[in-house]
Amino acid sequence: MSRLRLILGDQLNVKHSWFREPERSASGDVIYVLMEVRSETDYVVHHAQKVLGIFAAMRGFSNALQAAGFRVHYIRLSDADNQQDFIGNLRQLINRFGITRIERQQADEYRLESLLLAAPEQLGVPVRVVDSEHFLTDRTTVAKKFAIKVPRMEFFYRELRKQYHILLDEKGQPLGGQWNYDQENRKRWKGSPLLPEWYTLSADLTELWSEIQGCGVKTIGQAQAADFPWPITRAQAKAWLAHFIVTALPHFGEFQDAMSTASSRLFHAGISFALNIKLLHPLEVIHAALNEFNAGKVSIATVEGFVRQILGWREFVRGIYWSRMPDYAHANVLNHHRPLPRWYWNGDTKMNCLHHAISQSFAGAYAHHIQRLMITGNFALLAGCAPDEVDAWYLGIYIDAFEWVEMPNTRGMSQYADGGLMGSKPYAGSASYINKMSDYCKNCHYQHSLRHGENACPFNSLYWDFHARHASRLSTNPRMAMTYRLWQKMSEEEREKILAQAQVYLERLDDL
Repeated sequence: MSRLRLILGDQLNVKHSWFREPERSASGDVIYVLMEVRSETDYVVHHAQKVLGIFAAMRGFSNALQAAGFRVHYIRLSDADNQQDFIGNLRQLINRFGITRIERQQADEYRLESLLLAAPEQLGVPVRVVDSEHFLTDRTTVAKKFAIKVPRMEFFYRELRKQYHILLDEKGQPLGGQWNYDQENRKRWKGSPLLPEWYTLSADLTELWSEIQGCGVKTIGQAQAADFPWPITRAQAKAWLAHFIVTALPHFGEFQDAMSTASSRLFHAGISFALNIKLLHPLEVIHAALNEFNAGKVSIATVEGFVRQILGWREFVRGIYWSRMPDYAHANVLNHHRPLPRWYWNGDTKMNCLHHAISQSFAGAYAHHIQRLMITGNFALLAGCAPDEVDAWYLGIYIDAFEWVEMPNTRGMSQYADGGLMGSKPYAGSASYINKMSDYCKNCHYQHSLRHGENACPFNSLYWDFHARHASRLSTNPRMAMTYRLWQKMSEEEREKILAQAQVYLERLDDL
């Protein structure tokens, strides 16, 4: 009997129990299989660094397994017998190696899990599914819970704090006397303290990039293949995390919502790619931060804000995703259908905030969470862009974007297309917010203080137009009462000018 264990490109978890079993003989009955396939490169147009990073990490993982004595079969994108999809390749391998059983870990994305669930019938061999041993909640349990009623993230987060006994005193109460320090983590960065350097990596992936290009894979963004900047091995990921903990974590909390033209990264960790392909485990990341707090090197507000992103938000969005798919992928309660402006694909806009956030994304496959939520996502929401298009853009452009985490954040939190499952109100903001949290408005073509007239910031009129369009749905939301009171306090003439300005901008979005 020969067993085939399938490892997907986002399942590079060397700590998985599979690899603790005494089955390392090259002549053993277990063969580990990794494959690069066009069905994964082509379902959306990905950033070049995303394709490069995942394939390079897969190849490195395969080599590490082989070096440790495991029997591994690796299918490269350019292999002549590559069927370019999972089922086709598995069918070949069953015949080639006499496979009598397949084992796999749960796929994180619904489309892949659905595909692989049908594998036993298509392949004629039994398939055993095991946990990926990565997340901090059981997928089936949390999906059933969220299917009945989605809790507010804050209370879900508190439950996990208690379950894992994180930042609690001996009585099970939150250290510092409160569960959440978000109000203390909203400072604008004005040039001080000095910015840390991200951990420097420099892998030469030009040969792999030539292979990808030779196979005709369509990508977006800059590859940076000769000097690849992202971690592609566990050792690199651990070194990156250690560097962040020492150099940037102390100021992450207070400046996590800040934005600046001086840096696309500020004090952010940039570890989400390594986390999402499972080079790092969430608990080791959390405990690395807790160790700094326990040593008195970071504040309670900082460490709580960091832990909340991983223990709370990351697990929460996964619960939303698995409890509501596949219907969630079609949610569009605001009935938005406008195409994304053309400059989402090149950054060529006179709005400085969007130019900066989009250009850096094409250059580095990265933008931090406030740039994604309150710049690119906020504009798409205010302009009424189709959630399908917004989803595809986010899923493609960011190196850390996998559907289970991208879709709830984009379609749910950013676009409010789910009607409030992810958040109790839309994350809509005018130029006032952008000016408060960044220096983007300083050298912009548009005037952040103007609602209408020549060079008035588009965010302002579109903000009020959005609220006017959706008043029947949103005006009764208690969290939005103040916004609608401000709208009603404006004179009728002022409201008309704002809406007229918004219409002008909506008719020429591509030229803003």
